[in-house]
Amino acid sequence: MIKKSLHVKSIYRSNIISDIRIAKEAGYDAIEAVGSKVLNYLESGNSIDYLKETLQKYDMKIVSVNDIAHCERTDPENVKRIIEEAHALSSFCQAVGSPTIQLVPLCAHEGKPWEQILELTASSVNQILDIGAQYGVRFQLEPVAWSPINSLNKGMEFIKYTGRPNFGTVIDFWHLYYGQGTTYDDVANLDKKYIYNIHFCDGTRNPAGTVCDEEVLRGVYAGEGDIDLPKWVEAVKKTGYDGYWSYELISRKHWEHDTKEVAEKTKALLDKYLD
Repeated sequence: MIKKSLHVKSIYRSNIISDIRIAKEAGYDAIEAVGSKVLNYLESGNSIDYLKETLQKYDMKIVSVNDIAHCERTDPENVKRIIEEAHALSSFCQAVGSPTIQLVPLCAHEGKPWEQILELTASSVNQILDIGAQYGVRFQLEPVAWSPINSLNKGMEFIKYTGRPNFGTVIDFWHLYYGQGTTYDDVANLDKKYIYNIHFCDGTRNPAGTVCDEEVLRGVYAGEGDIDLPKWVEAVKKTGYDGYWSYELISRKHWEHDTKEVAEKTKALLDKYLD
Protein backbone atom coordinates (compact mmCIF):
# COMPACT_ATOMS: atom_id res chain seq x y z
CA MET A 1 0.00 0.00 0.00
CA ILE A 2 1.28 3.47 -0.90
CA LYS A 3 2.10 5.59 2.15
CA LYS A 4 0.53 9.05 2.13
CA SER A 5 1.21 12.15 4.16
CA LEU A 6 -0.18 15.65 4.25
CA HIS A 7 2.29 18.47 3.81
CA VAL A 8 0.71 20.72 6.40
CA LYS A 9 1.62 23.93 4.62
CA SER A 10 -1.52 22.91 2.70
CA ILE A 11 -3.43 23.90 5.87
CA TYR A 12 -1.03 26.67 6.82
CA ARG A 13 -3.30 28.55 9.22
CA SER A 14 -3.54 25.75 11.79
CA ASN A 15 -0.94 24.81 14.40
CA ILE A 16 1.05 21.57 14.48
CA ILE A 17 -1.13 19.87 17.11
CA SER A 18 -4.24 20.57 15.05
CA ASP A 19 -2.37 19.50 11.90
CA ILE A 20 -1.89 16.02 13.34
CA ARG A 21 -5.56 15.58 14.19
CA ILE A 22 -6.86 17.07 10.93
CA ALA A 23 -4.58 14.91 8.80
CA LYS A 24 -5.64 11.78 10.70
CA GLU A 25 -9.33 12.58 10.35
CA ALA A 26 -8.80 13.08 6.60
CA GLY A 27 -7.32 9.60 6.31
CA TYR A 28 -3.59 10.33 6.10
CA ASP A 29 -0.90 8.14 7.65
CA ALA A 30 1.48 10.97 8.51
CA ILE A 31 2.29 14.64 8.12
CA GLU A 32 5.17 16.60 6.70
CA ALA A 33 5.59 19.33 9.29
CA VAL A 34 6.30 23.00 8.61
CA GLY A 35 9.49 24.18 10.29
CA SER A 36 8.03 27.52 11.38
CA LYS A 37 5.15 25.72 13.12
CA VAL A 38 7.59 23.45 14.92
CA LEU A 39 9.70 26.40 16.07
CA ASN A 40 6.61 28.36 17.12
CA TYR A 41 5.43 25.37 19.14
CA LEU A 42 8.78 25.00 20.91
CA GLU A 43 9.41 28.71 21.44
CA SER A 44 5.99 29.18 23.04
CA GLY A 45 6.95 26.81 25.84
CA ASN A 46 5.09 23.68 24.76
CA SER A 47 6.61 20.29 25.49
CA ILE A 48 7.86 17.63 23.15
CA ASP A 49 6.09 15.08 25.34
CA TYR A 50 2.66 16.59 24.60
CA LEU A 51 3.35 16.50 20.88
CA LYS A 52 4.55 12.90 21.10
CA GLU A 53 1.41 12.00 23.04
CA THR A 54 -0.68 13.60 20.29
CA LEU A 55 1.13 11.58 17.62
CA GLN A 56 0.56 8.41 19.62
CA LYS A 57 -3.09 9.28 20.25
CA TYR A 58 -3.79 9.55 16.53
CA ASP A 59 -1.28 6.87 15.44
CA MET A 60 0.52 9.39 13.23
CA LYS A 61 4.11 10.07 12.18
CA ILE A 62 6.05 13.13 11.12
CA VAL A 63 7.90 12.04 8.00
CA SER A 64 9.91 15.24 7.59
CA VAL A 65 10.19 18.86 8.63
CA ASN A 66 10.08 21.49 5.92
CA ASP A 67 12.42 23.46 5.96
CA ILE A 68 15.68 25.31 6.59
CA ALA A 69 15.55 27.97 3.88
CA HIS A 70 18.22 30.27 2.44
CA CYS A 71 20.74 27.65 3.53
CA GLU A 72 23.09 28.68 0.71
CA ARG A 73 23.96 31.96 2.40
CA THR A 74 27.48 32.46 3.79
CA ASP A 75 27.14 35.77 5.66
CA PRO A 76 27.71 35.40 9.42
CA GLU A 77 24.18 36.41 10.45
CA ASN A 78 22.52 33.80 8.26
CA VAL A 79 25.08 31.11 9.03
CA LYS A 80 24.34 31.64 12.73
CA ARG A 81 20.60 31.34 12.01
CA ILE A 82 20.83 28.15 9.97
CA ILE A 83 23.10 26.50 12.53
CA GLU A 84 20.63 27.33 15.31
CA GLU A 85 17.73 26.00 13.22
CA ALA A 86 19.70 22.87 12.34
CA HIS A 87 20.27 22.09 16.03
CA ALA A 88 16.70 22.90 17.07
CA LEU A 89 14.99 20.97 14.27
CA SER A 90 17.43 18.03 14.40
CA SER A 91 16.86 17.69 18.15
CA PHE A 92 13.11 17.84 17.54
CA CYS A 93 13.28 15.18 14.82
CA GLN A 94 15.35 12.90 17.01
CA ALA A 95 12.83 13.26 19.84
CA VAL A 96 9.71 12.55 17.75
CA GLY A 97 11.25 9.94 15.45
CA SER A 98 11.17 11.99 12.27
CA PRO A 99 14.02 11.04 9.92
CA THR A 100 14.28 14.02 7.59
CA ILE A 101 14.59 17.81 7.36
CA GLN A 102 14.25 19.67 4.08
CA LEU A 103 16.90 22.13 2.88
CA VAL A 104 16.07 24.95 0.49
CA PRO A 105 19.01 26.82 -1.04
CA LEU A 106 17.81 29.93 -2.85
CA CYS A 107 19.32 32.81 -4.78
CA ALA A 108 22.19 34.39 -2.81
CA HIS A 109 24.73 33.20 -5.40
CA GLU A 110 22.66 33.71 -8.52
CA GLY A 111 24.76 34.72 -11.53
CA LYS A 112 28.01 33.25 -10.22
CA PRO A 113 29.87 30.42 -12.02
CA TRP A 114 28.41 26.98 -11.31
CA GLU A 115 31.53 25.69 -9.54
CA GLN A 116 31.48 28.70 -7.24
CA ILE A 117 27.78 28.16 -6.50
CA LEU A 118 28.53 24.57 -5.54
CA GLU A 119 31.46 25.56 -3.34
CA LEU A 120 29.76 28.43 -1.53
CA THR A 121 26.48 26.58 -0.99
CA ALA A 122 28.27 23.49 0.27
CA SER A 123 30.27 25.55 2.76
CA SER A 124 27.05 26.32 4.62
CA VAL A 125 25.03 23.19 3.86
CA ASN A 126 27.79 20.85 5.01
CA GLN A 127 27.63 22.44 8.45
CA ILE A 128 23.92 21.60 8.59
CA LEU A 129 24.48 18.05 7.36
CA ASP A 130 27.16 17.46 9.97
CA ILE A 131 24.92 18.78 12.75
CA GLY A 132 22.09 16.51 11.63
CA ALA A 133 24.40 13.52 11.60
CA GLN A 134 24.99 14.05 15.32
CA TYR A 135 21.24 13.52 15.87
CA GLY A 136 20.81 10.70 13.34
CA VAL A 137 18.88 12.97 10.96
CA ARG A 138 19.08 13.13 7.18
CA PHE A 139 18.23 15.99 4.82
CA GLN A 140 16.33 16.30 1.56
CA LEU A 141 17.25 18.96 -0.98
CA GLU A 142 14.45 20.78 -2.77
CA PRO A 143 15.60 22.11 -6.16
CA VAL A 144 13.69 25.40 -6.31
CA ALA A 145 12.53 26.43 -9.77
CA TRP A 146 13.87 30.00 -9.73
CA SER A 147 17.16 29.27 -7.93
CA PRO A 148 20.53 28.25 -9.42
CA ILE A 149 19.94 24.64 -8.23
CA ASN A 150 16.69 24.26 -10.15
CA SER A 151 16.68 20.77 -11.67
CA LEU A 152 17.03 17.19 -10.56
CA ASN A 153 20.40 16.81 -12.29
CA LYS A 154 21.82 19.97 -10.72
CA GLY A 155 20.45 18.90 -7.38
CA MET A 156 22.08 15.50 -7.64
CA GLU A 157 25.38 17.07 -8.63
CA PHE A 158 25.22 19.24 -5.54
CA ILE A 159 24.25 16.33 -3.28
CA LYS A 160 27.24 14.34 -4.48
CA TYR A 161 29.50 17.39 -4.25
CA THR A 162 28.85 17.67 -0.49
CA GLY A 163 30.19 14.17 0.06
CA ARG A 164 27.78 13.51 2.91
CA PRO A 165 25.81 10.25 3.24
CA ASN A 166 22.77 11.81 4.96
CA PHE A 167 21.72 13.89 1.96
CA GLY A 168 19.11 13.10 -0.68
CA THR A 169 16.35 14.87 -2.57
CA VAL A 170 12.62 15.42 -2.66
CA ILE A 171 10.81 15.09 -5.98
CA ASP A 172 8.57 18.16 -6.08
CA PHE A 173 6.38 18.01 -9.17
CA TRP A 174 5.74 21.75 -9.45
CA HIS A 175 9.31 22.92 -8.94
CA LEU A 176 10.69 20.40 -11.42
CA TYR A 177 7.93 21.18 -13.93
CA TYR A 178 8.34 24.94 -13.55
CA GLY A 179 12.14 24.83 -13.76
CA GLN A 180 11.93 23.00 -17.13
CA GLY A 181 15.30 21.33 -16.62
CA THR A 182 14.05 17.89 -15.55
CA THR A 183 12.53 15.15 -17.70
CA TYR A 184 10.38 12.20 -16.73
CA ASP A 185 13.32 9.94 -17.64
CA ASP A 186 15.61 11.88 -15.29
CA VAL A 187 13.27 10.94 -12.46
CA ALA A 188 12.62 7.37 -13.62
CA ASN A 189 16.36 6.65 -13.86
CA LEU A 190 17.25 8.09 -10.44
CA ASP A 191 18.55 5.64 -7.83
CA LYS A 192 15.71 5.43 -5.32
CA LYS A 193 18.13 5.60 -2.40
CA TYR A 194 18.40 9.33 -3.05
CA ILE A 195 14.63 9.94 -2.97
CA TYR A 196 13.53 10.85 0.54
CA ASN A 197 10.04 12.17 -0.20
CA ILE A 198 7.60 13.13 -2.95
CA HIS A 199 5.74 16.43 -3.10
CA PHE A 200 2.62 15.66 -5.10
CA CYS A 201 1.18 18.91 -6.42
CA ASP A 202 -0.27 20.65 -9.45
CA GLY A 203 0.15 24.19 -10.74
CA THR A 204 0.85 26.48 -13.65
CA ARG A 205 3.56 28.79 -15.00
CA ASN A 206 3.18 32.55 -15.15
CA PRO A 207 3.23 34.23 -18.58
CA ALA A 208 6.61 35.46 -19.80
CA GLY A 209 7.48 38.88 -18.45
CA THR A 210 5.27 38.58 -15.37
CA VAL A 211 6.16 37.91 -11.76
CA CYS A 212 6.27 34.35 -10.45
CA ASP A 213 3.92 34.27 -7.47
CA GLU A 214 4.22 30.72 -6.16
CA GLU A 215 1.27 31.05 -3.78
CA VAL A 216 -0.98 31.82 -6.76
CA LEU A 217 0.57 29.56 -9.40
CA ARG A 218 0.33 26.55 -7.09
CA GLY A 219 -3.14 27.47 -5.85
CA VAL A 220 -5.01 24.67 -7.62
CA TYR A 221 -6.02 21.15 -6.71
CA ALA A 222 -4.62 18.17 -8.61
CA GLY A 223 -6.11 18.06 -12.09
CA GLU A 224 -6.83 21.80 -12.22
CA GLY A 225 -3.34 22.86 -13.31
CA ASP A 226 -1.01 22.21 -16.25
CA ILE A 227 1.21 19.46 -14.83
CA ASP A 228 0.86 16.00 -16.39
CA LEU A 229 0.52 14.30 -13.01
CA PRO A 230 0.13 10.70 -14.30
CA LYS A 231 3.51 10.96 -16.09
CA TRP A 232 5.28 12.28 -13.00
CA VAL A 233 3.67 9.57 -10.87
CA GLU A 234 4.68 6.90 -13.37
CA ALA A 235 8.27 8.18 -13.43
CA VAL A 236 8.53 7.99 -9.64
CA LYS A 237 7.02 4.51 -9.52
CA LYS A 238 9.58 3.29 -12.08
CA THR A 239 12.34 4.01 -9.55
CA GLY A 240 10.85 1.53 -7.08
CA TYR A 241 10.42 4.28 -4.50
CA ASP A 242 8.40 3.00 -1.54
CA GLY A 243 8.40 5.97 0.85
CA TYR A 244 5.79 8.62 1.58
CA TRP A 245 4.00 10.79 -0.95
CA SER A 246 3.12 14.20 0.53
CA TYR A 247 0.30 16.26 -0.91
CA GLU A 248 1.50 19.86 -0.96
CA LEU A 249 -0.89 22.74 -1.72
CA ILE A 250 0.87 26.10 -1.58
CA SER A 251 -2.07 28.46 -1.95
CA ARG A 252 -3.07 31.73 -0.32
CA LYS A 253 -6.59 31.09 -1.56
CA HIS A 254 -6.96 27.67 0.05
CA TRP A 255 -5.28 28.74 3.31
CA GLU A 256 -8.47 30.69 3.96
CA HIS A 257 -10.71 27.65 3.40
CA ASP A 258 -11.86 25.15 6.01
CA THR A 259 -8.72 23.22 6.92
CA LYS A 260 -10.45 19.88 7.35
CA GLU A 261 -12.18 20.20 3.98
CA VAL A 262 -8.84 20.98 2.31
CA ALA A 263 -7.22 17.97 3.99
CA GLU A 264 -10.07 15.66 2.92
CA LYS A 265 -10.00 16.96 -0.66
CA THR A 266 -6.25 16.48 -0.99
CA LYS A 267 -6.45 12.96 0.43
CA ALA A 268 -9.17 11.99 -2.06
CA LEU A 269 -7.08 13.35 -4.93
CA LEU A 270 -3.96 11.55 -3.74
CA ASP A 271 -5.94 8.31 -3.66
CA LYS A 272 -7.27 8.99 -7.18
CA TYR A 273 -3.84 9.46 -8.74
CA LEU A 274 -1.85 6.89 -6.77
CA ASP A 275 -4.12 3.89 -6.23
